[in-house]
Amino acid sequence: MQEMTPPTGDWPLKRLMTDVVGSGHKSADDMSRAQAREAMGRILAGTPDQTTLGAFWLANRWKRNTPTELAGFLDVIAEESLVRGVPERDPVDCGANYDGKGRTAILGVAAGCVAAGAGTPVVVHSGDRVPTQKQDAYKHVLDELGVRTELSPTESAAMVDATGFGFYYQPRFNPGLDAIEGRRDQMGVRTFLNTIETICNPAGASTHLGSFYHLPYAKRIVDTFHESHQEGPERVLMFQGMEGYDDIRPGNTKVGEWQAGSGFDDFDIRTGEFGMDLEEADLAVEAVASESATITEAVLAGEREGAFADAIALNGALRIYARDDASDLDEGLEMARDAIADGSATAVLEELRAF
Repeated sequence: MQEMTPPTGDWPLKRLMTDVVGSGHKSADDMSRAQAREAMGRILAGTPDQTTLGAFWLANRWKRNTPTELAGFLDVIAEESLVRGVPERDPVDCGANYDGKGRTAILGVAAGCVAAGAGTPVVVHSGDRVPTQKQDAYKHVLDELGVRTELSPTESAAMVDATGFGFYYQPRFNPGLDAIEGRRDQMGVRTFLNTIETICNPAGASTHLGSFYHLPYAKRIVDTFHESHQEGPERVLMFQGMEGYDDIRPGNTKVGEWQAGSGFDDFDIRTGEFGMDLEEADLAVEAVASESATITEAVLAGEREGAFADAIALNGALRIYARDDASDLDEGLEMARDAIADGSATAVLEELRAF
């Protein structure tokens, strides 16, 4: 990424605060696309005063951003910061919250290997101790498993083509956001960048699988993709993941689904309907990264059954279904379990370690 030149325009952040977004969550106005783009350009260039930047982020948190605003932010990041590495295989892009998990195992590495073993390529991306929680994310589980993570986007794409699973490291594929991590850390609360970084698409995937806290948020993300000029997946599944991550909740999980040419719909995943007697406590761990890695190895090798094996198979099934490689979750679950039983899933992990 080249050094960015601050954008010219009539809307520095201080004026946006005074005239548009800063009057409170009930009376604030929304920004136009042009205003949002100018704001994001100034942020990436590092020009705003730190007090003004913090106030701007907080004002946007209070008022809640529209899809138009989010798309404006996203497009500038895609144009000015994002370094893509597009594999030949078209994967499912899994956009988990970068600031990680702290109570339950991260299942997405194992689920991604299961899906890849069944023929559905998967990519994941994360940073390293991203604000605000700075908890364990995809990178830390892969590190524990002995998989290289600090890859260039070109290497990440090659990993997808070689193994069916790829990891993209934020400092390498999104250096503009990485450069302002210190300012984000000083906020102490999440900002709209915590949303934007999860929907950046370094692999150019046509399917996005992400997590949300409530269904209107999922619809807002779909509408953001509609509004974006740079990121336009053909299929989007958003679900109410465990700890806000891209892991299906035990019990009931709400899923929002959108396909190009079709409308937005939603459905529920009920683990009991798949014969899985799961509670969130069954998936709890104390040392998230190391225990998630140990669980991943054991389940993929067919050496561990029970709650973790069921949850990983179901999450693998959702990734298979997301890419339309299975007609429904039942078929996807059968494919996922076959990939574990025949050794295909653990073979993906070994290929990742050898990459």
